[in-house]
Amino acid sequence: MPFVFGRLIMKKLLSVVLAVVTTLAMATGCAKLNDIKDMAEESDFSGLVSVGQDIVEEMNIEKPTQDRAGNAITVPDNVEKIVSMAPSTTQVLVELGLGDKIVGIDTNSAAFADKLPSGVAQFDMMAPDNEAIAALTPDIVFTSGMSSVGGTSPFQSLVDSGICVADIPTPSSIEGVCDDIKFIGTCVGKGAEGLAYAKGLTVFMEGIEEYAKTIPEGEQKTVLVMMNVPSAEYPTIYTFGKGTYMNEMIETLGAKNVFADQEGWLSVSVEDVIAANPDVILMDCNWLPGAAEQVKALEGWKNVNAVKNGEVYQIDEDTCSRPNMHISDATIEWAKCIYPDTYGNFSKSFNDIKDDVLEQILG
Repeated sequence: MPFVFGRLIMKKLLSVVLAVVTTLAMATGCAKLNDIKDMAEESDFSGLVSVGQDIVEEMNIEKPTQDRAGNAITVPDNVEKIVSMAPSTTQVLVELGLGDKIVGIDTNSAAFADKLPSGVAQFDMMAPDNEAIAALTPDIVFTSGMSSVGGTSPFQSLVDSGICVADIPTPSSIEGVCDDIKFIGTCVGKGAEGLAYAKGLTVFMEGIEEYAKTIPEGEQKTVLVMMNVPSAEYPTIYTFGKGTYMNEMIETLGAKNVFADQEGWLSVSVEDVIAANPDVILMDCNWLPGAAEQVKALEGWKNVNAVKNGEVYQIDEDTCSRPNMHISDATIEWAKCIYPDTYGNFSKSFNDIKDDVLEQILG
């Protein structure tokens, strides 16, 4: 099956290379569309890559005039100093080769500190020191919807001072994740690269979706992703329903979210979970050591299918909770837990596309 997926990905990669190059050609009024069509028919990767590089050298992707929350912004022509207040954005910026331009990060982005300038300033995303951020004279500050819980942005004083603050709320779909990647790229002068990464994520997820079609309809498992273990102090369970990119991840790999009949990010009762009786439980909480074992020991849960059959797993919270191109890797991690026989030997990752093909498009 991995070989079949490899052929599928290569076929889709040709499509994505064609899509990227054609998009760039149309955006620049390039007269090479007929040549591109001929190369596609001949599966000429190198020819398409060459054309793509020529076009990229000529193109100029316009800076956005609104952030992802719909706020009006004015992005400087040259972005040399960046503050990133979300780890998902920091990771994208680093992989776009802009780590040396980052002058400030949120404390959750410290995982990437080894790829950033020594001593880079760190701030609390929920209560940022705006005076200290302003003193860094950033050209742009990327923020997250996580910082605006309650509807009030803690970065308003930066906006009022004339600094470009670009808000990126949590996306509700995989398409939204792709749009966020493209947005970040265009803001920092890496629009073509952002487009390539977004196309790469789309193609990878489409490949997983095709792979999932081998799972018989009657054998699809139901899944619950838990972001905490209920306790006397916090008796509810945090999870999600439809209208979230994580729900799409579950559906893409061929399973069903037990709370897909509800909308958005949820707080559900223990009784609701027991009644839903998930086949698999994924523990999305790195901050809580031994979370999977704690769930297995919960009173009244012994007859829940996932507990009874030993299918409660700890997953990498960081990978799935950072909505960027690496949700593809999180989807594969989830798939291996849910369907080990189907995905157990799956060895592809987003980097296989990014490193082997997509970066070649852009040189």
